[in-house]
Amino acid sequence: MTRNLMILLAAGGSAALLGGAFFFQLIGYPPCAMCLWQRWPHAATIVIGAMALAIPGRVLPFLGAIAAATTGGIGVYHTGVERDWWEGPSSCTSAGGGLNGLSGADLLAIEGPRVVMCDQVSWEFLTLSMASWNALLSFALMAVWIIAALTKAGSSRTA
Repeated sequence: MTRNLMILLAAGGSAALLGGAFFFQLIGYPPCAMCLWQRWPHAATIVIGAMALAIPGRVLPFLGAIAAATTGGIGVYHTGVERDWWEGPSSCTSAGGGLNGLSGADLLAIEGPRVVMCDQVSWEFLTLSMASWNALLSFALMAVWIIAALTKAGSSRTA
């Protein structure tokens, strides 16, 4: 596989994960604050990928790897919050008391923004939440970015 093909794969993978997140939101799974945090590094990898296709060198693919690792790390942190392995931010978890300013009517309101808790799993597949899948797939994309960074432009690497 060539360097550019690996960059396309890595940036395209982030685009697919970001598209999947927006699709889940479209079908009725609104994101919590931590879900939104995980989206930003994916957006960055798409921009980095476009730049890396035009600009040779290893710096941009390594930045793509860092961005993928960042969203993967946030996904691991979010998974831990969902599974009660550690506390999450008080602004979006039930344990932190971040909802003290809201009345029962605010929490039950059907109009206006819906409060989405970061410590609740809203969807899972094969016992893994969306945050867990994001972490696993992001770390795989990080590996692709690293391989792209270590592959010289114009050459291909066989596995």
